[in-house]
Amino acid sequence: MQTHAAHAHSRDFALDPADPERLANLAGPFDAHLRQIELRRGVQIANRGNLFRVSGDDESAVADVEKLLRALYDEAAGTTFDAHAIHLRLGPDDASPRTSANADYQAQEVAVKVKRGTVRGRGANQQKYLHLIATHDINFGIGPAGTGKTFLAVAMAVEALNSSRIQRIILVRPAVEAGEKLGFLPGDLTQKVDPYLRPLYDALYEMLGVEKVAKLLEKNVIEIAPLAYMRGRTLNDAFVILDEAQNTTVEQMKMFLTRLGFGSTAVVTGDLSQIDLPKHVKSGLRDAVDVLREVEGVSFTFFEARDVVRHPLVAKIVRAYEAKAAHDARAKQNNNTGDST
Repeated sequence: MQTHAAHAHSRDFALDPADPERLANLAGPFDAHLRQIELRRGVQIANRGNLFRVSGDDESAVADVEKLLRALYDEAAGTTFDAHAIHLRLGPDDASPRTSANADYQAQEVAVKVKRGTVRGRGANQQKYLHLIATHDINFGIGPAGTGKTFLAVAMAVEALNSSRIQRIILVRPAVEAGEKLGFLPGDLTQKVDPYLRPLYDALYEMLGVEKVAKLLEKNVIEIAPLAYMRGRTLNDAFVILDEAQNTTVEQMKMFLTRLGFGSTAVVTGDLSQIDLPKHVKSGLRDAVDVLREVEGVSFTFFEARDVVRHPLVAKIVRAYEAKAAHDARAKQNNNTGDST
């Protein structure tokens, strides 16, 4: 169970009758069900046997979680819970308001345990990103290189696989060529797409080790898929990462987002300043920001130069390019104003 700072409100109660099997069913493997409820409702749940304490900053959320735990415990006598069942009972629209993508809230810290140790968000924006991935089914991480968008998404995928909340990880990336014309490249499908997925592989190797990644790829637990090959599929019990999403078209982005099945999480990452599509083609990532920004259940995290966690010079480089882009935009606007007079 995670350690949190003191909260303003708490409730102590017992779930009777004390039954170890029902308690284990309610808590889930490694307390996964309780953690799922914590993250969705923005509370802390601690227990010793059938004695529970729910704590949080929102009194109504604390009261609601007590009611939920009592109801789930009653149901646990005749129903075996899995992550899907808990997700359904939490409901699609009744998560705590502080988990809204646009809300100004203090993100609950998410610690991701992988082979290399424990991965935590550096700074408020990365912590928020991890929290939103844990509490939303579709997530967007948008910003410049070096801000941890892809690395943290892979860490969350690995943690979900290790804790058996999902059955497979699917890594998707559009070929840099907008048409995704891969047929002329030598080798099988994986070899054709490998060059485009190298950053995802690097993150997997760091968290799982090269040998284990190779075994999981062989068993198809980790799957490599070019975006064009996703059409017509439904992805259940999977953690799907679409990287370099700024190079998707509007149609490709819509197709990808509608592949998501039950028990799955999608993370879409991209940098809107690095679009390689033809100038007349609108980026599917840019379009998704416009279309989905207010859709309940979809989260957006926007990273900035200050979130860069690589060499300090990288942040300076990003800021320099941002300043140049802003200067060019102002100059273009002034020229257009002059032409119209």
